[in-house]
Amino acid sequence: MSETTFASALDARALGVLDSCTACGKCFEVCPMTGPAGLAGNDSGTVTSAVRDLIAGELGSATAERWAAVCSGSGFCIPACPESVNPRFMLTLARLAVAKRKTSDQQRQVGAIAFRKMSKGVRVLSRMQMAPDVLARFGDEEKDEGPIDVVFYTGCNLRKTPHIALLCFDIMDALGIRYKVMGGPQMCCGIIQLRSADMTVSENVAYRTSDKFAAAKAAHVLAWCPTCHIQFSEVVLPGRKAQQPEKFGFEMAPFVAFIAERLDALKPLMKHRVEKRVALHEHPGVAGVSESAELILRAIPGLEFVDTRQPSVGYMCNQLNALPEYKRNLHKEVLEAAAAAKVDVLAGVYHVCHRELCSHERDWPFEVVNFLELVGASMGLSREDSFKRLKKLQDANAILADVADLAREHNLPLDLVQDVVLGELLAEQPFELAEGRR
Repeated sequence: MSETTFASALDARALGVLDSCTACGKCFEVCPMTGPAGLAGNDSGTVTSAVRDLIAGELGSATAERWAAVCSGSGFCIPACPESVNPRFMLTLARLAVAKRKTSDQQRQVGAIAFRKMSKGVRVLSRMQMAPDVLARFGDEEKDEGPIDVVFYTGCNLRKTPHIALLCFDIMDALGIRYKVMGGPQMCCGIIQLRSADMTVSENVAYRTSDKFAAAKAAHVLAWCPTCHIQFSEVVLPGRKAQQPEKFGFEMAPFVAFIAERLDALKPLMKHRVEKRVALHEHPGVAGVSESAELILRAIPGLEFVDTRQPSVGYMCNQLNALPEYKRNLHKEVLEAAAAAKVDVLAGVYHVCHRELCSHERDWPFEVVNFLELVGASMGLSREDSFKRLKKLQDANAILADVADLAREHNLPLDLVQDVVLGELLAEQPFELAEGRR
């Protein structure tokens, strides 16, 4: 039996969406992005009907395109749909329909440029922080490690903040979980090419990675990155499971929720008190992750959890990039609320959020950490946050001097390192620091 292509599988599912969606507008009504995007006040049924038109290959409307473009993946629309359509996936299809208006050459070029940029950043930033023996823990070399319980899928960009991944490994080691690490640009989820509508390369990338998941024969594939989790669980795997349910019988699960389900085993390992007032910076997009992170934090002895009641939107900070002013204001509100609550720590969940927020630690009266650092402290585990240390320097020359030895060890030209430092590490600052950047 020949395998259905990625494009044809999505086309078949698009027909299912068109058959089921009644354009009732419930998804539009609960979307938290309509107000910030200036779409509030539009008739919800008219907008969702135009989204259906986009998916069907028709003109749609500028409002429908705008709504699809600003979707941050919060997921409130999913339980709101009375027809059990996944409106988040529906908007993915709408964005894909818009991207398909470009020529095939343009689609390939846009996808290739974005992928090369991402790969360069991951390769350089990870090697600026990890010696070769530590980098080897990320599973780039194929080797038989015997039976495993789970695959830990890093995705690509988690390597830019490697201390988070290393804490994940340490926690699984402590819990006795047998795991294999997969990820990196060579095992991407295919989202970059999907966004550019390069369906051929997106299929090559996503299908190669999901085939490796299946070959590992683990019950769970644990995703850290919410982009990767949504890309596989909502976009890639449904079509593959429909055709080969036995091969793709593993469960795609978020790492944080998986660990929270094992909290009874984790609690005895958290022996050290962490006497800190802690607020959580969270996103609701992947169901259960925020609740799981809070549950774990509340279980840490000595820790006082503080709810600062900040807006809950998107599935990660970079999903707000379509509305930069809204995003800046949201970050400002998060920091101000943490200061007003007199917390000792603002703890985030995801890697992108950490990259964008961590340098604010120098300007505000609290630490900015990943929540796993607090779990690690209670377990007697520690991993240096080299990314934050470098970013807080706010000086490209000082950063280059700091990482020069590791750059030489990895044969990284210093002009390449400088390019990434200026173009990514220091440039990724949605809400400006108090004194700017040198």
